[in-house]
Amino acid sequence: MSLTLRTISREQHLAYIQSLPAASHCQVPAWAEVKTEWRSESLGWFDKDGQMVGAGLVLYRQLPKIKRYLAYLPEGPVLNWYAPNLNEWLQPMLAHLKEQGAFSVKMGPPVVIRRWNAAAIKSGIQDPDVKRLRDVEATHIEPRAFEVSDRLRKMGWQQGEDGGAGFGDVQPRYVFQVPLANRSLDDVLKGFNQLWRRNIKKAEKAGVEVVQGSYEDLAEWQRLYEITAERDHFRPRPLSYFQRMWSVLNTEDPNRMRLYFARHDGENVAAATMLIVGGHVWYSYGASANHKREVRPSNAMQWRMLRDAYAMGATVYDLRGISDSLDETDHLFGLIQFKVGTGGEAVEYIGEWDFPLNKLLHKALDIYMSRR
Repeated sequence: MSLTLRTISREQHLAYIQSLPAASHCQVPAWAEVKTEWRSESLGWFDKDGQMVGAGLVLYRQLPKIKRYLAYLPEGPVLNWYAPNLNEWLQPMLAHLKEQGAFSVKMGPPVVIRRWNAAAIKSGIQDPDVKRLRDVEATHIEPRAFEVSDRLRKMGWQQGEDGGAGFGDVQPRYVFQVPLANRSLDDVLKGFNQLWRRNIKKAEKAGVEVVQGSYEDLAEWQRLYEITAERDHFRPRPLSYFQRMWSVLNTEDPNRMRLYFARHDGENVAAATMLIVGGHVWYSYGASANHKREVRPSNAMQWRMLRDAYAMGATVYDLRGISDSLDETDHLFGLIQFKVGTGGEAVEYIGEWDFPLNKLLHKALDIYMSRR
């Protein structure tokens, strides 16, 4: 296939994304407006007939004092990663980004390499000799993903070690997903473990109500989110970030971002944001109060969000990042422990890859990032 690459308009980019069953929310044109500290550009790949066959959202981050950039394509670009001529897709992109002043390129191919169902994960948790997800035999392996990795290495793309946890990349390498395609809602609920089903019933009995919020409710979201940040020791994003997310994503598509609250006796005790691109729905941020946890608002809220995703025709409900740790003493273990109760599956992507266009500057960035 003879391919050409050129910059495309926002409208062309959005039309291409809308023509697909799904794509990452990090690859929709509006995501560039969420990340205001980055310059952005939309790229399109065209076949010999002039048909657009791929697209990528590039974010450029400038180095201090010099006009050189890190070019980043989060969870992208969106193209045929299994094409035998992958080099012919990526070389024009590298040449273009170099012309734009990029000294290094980072990308996250949306290519799944392994999956573990809930039964396999639980068996790994119960085995005292198993410490990592990768120690458990996967229930599905995609051989073509290994071929993609081999091709990237041969082209000169590089991948750093993440230490096993899966959080070495900017975007998570391991995520947890509940497949919805070709399943009834009853099947999905039956897939939940007993504790989750009991907690959903407990929330219903306690009178927990789950409602959708609006832009005006983002300040209330922020209040719960900052309580969560203090409890879990992370630095919260400001309210303006979520206001911008809401405005730009929902301007692009009025159903791109949703806000949910779980209420008890009229008080908001948990909240979450949801993102939607085609048939892929993400639970993206979550928050909860320090009290009333006994009425299980988070379980009730997740079940409502999943049901809404199902009603929209989603094929996947994505609970986002997990660590690959199955060690109960690891502080990251709780992530997978909570999510595995939904009966879904752990999913490993092939991770993020770097291509140094200027080896000296790329090395300097590596050293800087390793010292942060």
